[in-house]
Amino acid sequence: MRFGFALVLPLLALLACAPTLEGDVGDDSLLRGEDDELAQTSSALTGTVAVGTTLKATANLNLRSGPGTSNAVRLVMPAGSTMTVVTASPSNGFYNVKYNGTTGWASGQYLKIDTSGGGTGGGGGTSTAGLDDATRAGAVQRAKSGVGATYWWGHGRWFPFQQGGSNAGSCSGSCPNCSHSGGTGADCSGYVAKLWQVPSSNNKLTTDTHPYSTASFMSDTSMWRTISRGSLVSADALVYRSGGAGHILLYESGDGWGSFWAYEARGCSYGIRHNLRTVTSAWKAIRHY
Repeated sequence: MRFGFALVLPLLALLACAPTLEGDVGDDSLLRGEDDELAQTSSALTGTVAVGTTLKATANLNLRSGPGTSNAVRLVMPAGSTMTVVTASPSNGFYNVKYNGTTGWASGQYLKIDTSGGGTGGGGGTSTAGLDDATRAGAVQRAKSGVGATYWWGHGRWFPFQQGGSNAGSCSGSCPNCSHSGGTGADCSGYVAKLWQVPSSNNKLTTDTHPYSTASFMSDTSMWRTISRGSLVSADALVYRSGGAGHILLYESGDGWGSFWAYEARGCSYGIRHNLRTVTSAWKAIRHY
């Protein structure tokens, strides 16, 4: 009995130090958008819409895997964001659309035809200007370009949808012992390092690099520092680390202590997403110098 106990202790120590999933931390939540198909809104979209038409979300809106509220939410599209129509005829009141490279179904109750010729996040048509700029706007633009790519443990590389690139691939299982197919994607720390272009040589989206872990981002360096969560501005980051597990995401807008919009390589089953988030007080805010 004594001999067995002696073997267990080193094993537990080893497990505590082993790398664990960076992404999909269980004490935080994705916030859902609207898509109650029973609701009646004055601006509801109905009827056939030509393929390629630009639509605009009138509320934070779920993009689902199928035409109905029983289907999985792939991501939440911000109010005012634009998307393109993939299939002309709606199904069950839901329209088949493409948003930032991700195709899914959105309720017509919260859609209207966009007549402005502009908008944010539309069907892969966002300008590529600023993708190499070391600015806050450039960081957010790089973040947008990766939405829809797969989660890839220990990597950081994708082809911007806006430039006609393909990020086809898949991730399954439990990282780091997961199964990934395809040569593009990123995990959470690989993604943020690429967005911040740290170190300065990490400035090519299509080059596979992974210079830091979440443990690296927890400590202040010459490239980033801790700030108050109340002072978060676009392109700052929030990071969490405990017991060998961690996650990091890029803050875009909202309440740093409440709900906010973020870009993140969330986990194997999610991929790279733009979504509404909340996080616990254990997370800290950091800023790239």
